[in-house]
Amino acid sequence: MFELTNQKRQMNLGAFFMIPGHHVAAWRHPESQTDDVLSFDLYRKLAQTAERGKFDMLFFADGYAVHDRDGVGIEQTVNVRPDPLTLLSALSVVTNHIGLTATASTTYNEPFHLARKFATIDHLSRGRAAWNVVTSSSEAEALNFSRDHHLEHSVRYERAEEFVEVVKKLWDSWEDNALLIDRESARFADPAQVHQLNHKGKWFSVKGPLNISRPVQGHPVIIQAGSSESGKELAAKTAEVIFTAWQTLGEAQNFYRDVKGRLKKYGRSAESLKIMPGVFPVIGRTEKEANEKKQYLVELIPEKVGVGLLSALISYDLSNYPVDKPLPDLPDIKDINGAKTRFQLVKDLGDRENLTIRQLYQRVAGARGHREIKGTPIQIADQLQEWFEHGAADGFNIMPPYLPAGLEDFVDLVIPELQNRGLFREEYTGQTLRDHLGLQRPSNHFNQINV
Repeated sequence: MFELTNQKRQMNLGAFFMIPGHHVAAWRHPESQTDDVLSFDLYRKLAQTAERGKFDMLFFADGYAVHDRDGVGIEQTVNVRPDPLTLLSALSVVTNHIGLTATASTTYNEPFHLARKFATIDHLSRGRAAWNVVTSSSEAEALNFSRDHHLEHSVRYERAEEFVEVVKKLWDSWEDNALLIDRESARFADPAQVHQLNHKGKWFSVKGPLNISRPVQGHPVIIQAGSSESGKELAAKTAEVIFTAWQTLGEAQNFYRDVKGRLKKYGRSAESLKIMPGVFPVIGRTEKEANEKKQYLVELIPEKVGVGLLSALISYDLSNYPVDKPLPDLPDIKDINGAKTRFQLVKDLGDRENLTIRQLYQRVAGARGHREIKGTPIQIADQLQEWFEHGAADGFNIMPPYLPAGLEDFVDLVIPELQNRGLFREEYTGQTLRDHLGLQRPSNHFNQINV
């Protein structure tokens, strides 16, 4: 066990909600609220539990397709979920401090739409919105947006970079003091402080301005999840938080040094970007209980679902290969047009531990490539502290196996242990998500131009 620490640096924590839990078979678990996946009562309960635990933010992943690989996705996995941006608007009313994060793809959206939606949530929540920027990598999504194939990996990131640039300019198109609301002189706003973008790029042509005033935080917090070479460069240029996936301390340390080392060329400090790997915790009051919980989850996985999930993670169909044999020879990473980093991470895990296809899907069925940790609250805290204090993470994105019980276990059992060690806050000390994360409010792009 690590000793108590009086250091001032504290970790950031996100509560990552995949409903009714991160494990692919969570919906079958008796402690998951599977019947309530479209009930606002469940989401309110989860958000308020995370806020009780003083999490920096809650986070919803998203996608734009039903995934029915090998005809079992609809039958044996959860393929319904509410739109996260709509949901965050509602959750802003029933929470007071916790940040509100949603995933939205730059591949199948337009900058004006997303700039307006996230600005709205930031106003409704008084400065707690965050956008997880992703590039869609699924063929199934492409087929829902009038395309025969999804864009190539490098092209997706090229589009994403321009997309984020336009969104930030739209958020800045109203200066902070543009709204006058002077009834007597009939001046609602100052035209000199409202700006057209007149942006014309390779992907987008946007005149502007946005039809909502500048967000409370200046910009909602920008989060990015890609860990490929293109993803790291985009994050170094634009992101303020990175959600990433690593299996070993060494891999995480290398990524941490790499990305932080890229910031200087963009005029940024190391503190301007928080790196938060995903963690899937299986918590027991004893080691025996934690082991039993993990084994029970393994037993819930239908074989075809496990193979389908693994196939999706590596962007390679494994359905015709024997499940009790190792992975077949896989394509070179340069030929993968899905999530390249996740492909390499999962392949390396299988090779490093000489796992069969069945053993590998059992390993990734919960964390889906992220780090899985297991044990008592003290052991869970030890594992988080090790990465936090050894240059691998600024915090973590916590991925409960099933909900709401998995989140409640973390809040009631692990959070107090982290607080006792001085590693995590006991109370919120600010109002906005930027306050929680220790991030500066960005200056206005148009003010800089006019200086």
